[in-house]
Amino acid sequence: MMKINKTALEGVLLLEPCRYHDERGYFMEVLRLSDLSAAAGHPINFVQENESKSKYGVLRGLHYQLPPHAQAKLVRVVSGRVWDVAVDIRRHSPTFGAHFGVELSAENGCQLYIPEGFAHGFVALSDEAVLQYKCTDYYHPECEGGIAWDDPQLAIPWPIAPEAILLSEKDRRHGVLNNSQCFE
Repeated sequence: MMKINKTALEGVLLLEPCRYHDERGYFMEVLRLSDLSAAAGHPINFVQENESKSKYGVLRGLHYQLPPHAQAKLVRVVSGRVWDVAVDIRRHSPTFGAHFGVELSAENGCQLYIPEGFAHGFVALSDEAVLQYKCTDYYHPECEGGIAWDDPQLAIPWPIAPEAILLSEKDRRHGVLNNSQCFE
């Protein structure tokens, strides 16, 4: 069994696993698609799974894909710890520009479901972090978008000193939310 919790952002779900421990180790159910679909209120079909490995301070994001290839994601950490963030970029949403952040780790086993209409990013909090995420559409570079991780309007409280943040060149070029293409 897994607990699926709603967050303050409509559609963003926090999945908490039940681990069954014994002298051999543990067992946990990572995903039951029927339960996740029921909690989301619509069928979910993952078509691609990605994995990234990051060293301490690497911040990836804030990324999203626009229609017609918008993606929902299910994010989990298989090694290490990250601070994972979803940002509502649906212009007509009452929570437009709001974010939800949570620590995901191999130890806590939690996962974050991020629906279409949200940007996603994370920062590695451990010496090394391996993150896996399932997507509901394939990557299409022509639909890709991004928002600056340090957009003052978002005011995301990243739990790491700004001078320790390591960004890709591409992520350095992202603009602020108000100048970004968003979901209408």
